[in-house]
Amino acid sequence: MCWTFLKVGCVFFGGGFVLVPILHQRLVGQLHWLNGREFLDGLAISNLTPGPIAVLATFVGYHLHGVGGGILALAALYAPAMALMAVLSHGYARFKDLARFQDFLSGVSPAVAGLIVGAAVLLAPAALRGLPGWGLMALALVLLVRFHTHPAIPLAVGAVLGGLRWV
Repeated sequence: MCWTFLKVGCVFFGGGFVLVPILHQRLVGQLHWLNGREFLDGLAISNLTPGPIAVLATFVGYHLHGVGGGILALAALYAPAMALMAVLSHGYARFKDLARFQDFLSGVSPAVAGLIVGAAVLLAPAALRGLPGWGLMALALVLLVRFHTHPAIPLAVGAVLGGLRWV
């Protein structure tokens, strides 16, 4: 389990949603630690808190090995990022104005956007059950894109509607 989250942590860049397809493939498709519904539930729960992927890793670790597993999964997930940030932070001031460094960063952004869209496509079949699910997705999209609301607002609306069994 630690090795799995250490490897995932090595590609933990661009925000947590970039990792959703990677985590789904590994945790559901290859290792069968979670089924599709458990993965989606863990992702939904984790999005109610700061650091959703960290919470998802903790959820999986706890699901497999209790409290100790949750702590180890979280530590393994963050270890590569912490090491990389220590190195990058040290060299950023020196490299930030270099054209190649700026080109690298501008090339990563479209790839990150593609990974986020891939995560949405991957999760849609399990999340969008029926017209109410599609309607809630549309509402969330409008709230986020048109009105620039905080992501907690659509999550809260979804939680309330789900609690009322409207979705």
